[in-house]
Amino acid sequence: MEMGRMILGVFSDTHDNVSAARAGIKTLRANGAEFLIHCGDVGGQHILDLLAGIPSAFVWGNNDFDRPLLKGYAEGLGIQCCDDFGHLELGGKQVAVMHGDNLRHLAKITEGNIRYDYLFVGHSHVPSDERVGDTRIINPGALHRAAKKTVALVDTQTDVLRHLVVKI
Repeated sequence: MEMGRMILGVFSDTHDNVSAARAGIKTLRANGAEFLIHCGDVGGQHILDLLAGIPSAFVWGNNDFDRPLLKGYAEGLGIQCCDDFGHLELGGKQVAVMHGDNLRHLAKITEGNIRYDYLFVGHSHVPSDERVGDTRIINPGALHRAAKKTVALVDTQTDVLRHLVVKI
């Protein structure tokens, strides 16, 4: 692996749909994802079980309710819980992660003093890719309640994004 390069696997909105989450994680790993990021609406412990042993982090979504229990469970599995907002340095890039349901918080991130290379969000269940200033905002889509279930791969060195359709 080249210095500073990392393949990030991004997914969101699993809503405790274990079969879809398993298929999404399998798709990401099969395509080289080294670190997984869940953009919220995890749903429950069974989704976290799928991340056990994989370098990963997640944030809360508006449908994640038993947060203290899930956070403790995640920590026991070695999975990083970033609460409502994650700031990670991965592959030499500054990465922000949030669910995307709080538009005021989203505006603070894009207009703030901290420069992020990437902002990963979920919530809309629609894959997207846009830039606001120097920040690339990527929504991987969703693995639940979506016509096409999708995930995203990002190469931090080349800045190549691939939205992948997940077959369940």
